[in-house]
Amino acid sequence: MIEIYLFVNPLGEYCFKMEQQLLQFIEEEYGTPSKEKMQFRFLPLVNLQTIGDVMQQKGISQNNLEKRNHLFSTTYSAALDCKAAQFQGKKKGRHFLIKLQEAVGCNNIPYSHALAESIFEEIGGDLNMFKEDRQSDFVKEVFFSDQKIAREMGITKHPSAVVYNYACDRDFGVLVEVEGTSSLWRIKELCKTTDNSYQVFNGEHLHTNDSQFHSRTSHLHLLSN
Repeated sequence: MIEIYLFVNPLGEYCFKMEQQLLQFIEEEYGTPSKEKMQFRFLPLVNLQTIGDVMQQKGISQNNLEKRNHLFSTTYSAALDCKAAQFQGKKKGRHFLIKLQEAVGCNNIPYSHALAESIFEEIGGDLNMFKEDRQSDFVKEVFFSDQKIAREMGITKHPSAVVYNYACDRDFGVLVEVEGTSSLWRIKELCKTTDNSYQVFNGEHLHTNDSQFHSRTSHLHLLSN
């Protein structure tokens, strides 16, 4: 079995494009019942560093506190939207995330609660349940659990991918900080069971014991670009 965890900006255009490429790869390689089982999860990543990175990408001064606070507020709110959407199924949550990223990140539609609700209704979700979940304390707990996982794994930027390939008989994952097409190629290679893949799943690795990623003690190996 293969597991991929992708830490993303819930409003980011670059993350949207990377997700599209990964989903296409997964559908092509693992879309039939005869293929090896694949699990793919999106986790919104929101912290001061990721917000600073987005400001730099947009050419916004790091000293502009008003825009920093606005960007943090909208990204955090979008992340909670995504977690609430996931309560109605992983596929529904993934579809919602991609639609939201496309609207805000690609089409420059300003983020708002009304936009999020409109998108969720568009994808066929239960809007009343979404609104109720969105206001719950539990959705915040799930979000902060994701951020805890990211901190323990040393993940500081998005998109970043963690790949577990259990066919390689290793109980640790490989962290790939996604930058360009070479990173996508690395992720694809990690999903294979060739000699090269076995060689990648070796060496020094970072330790984490969060049960949400692995039922027992698990590890991470940072794969440099």
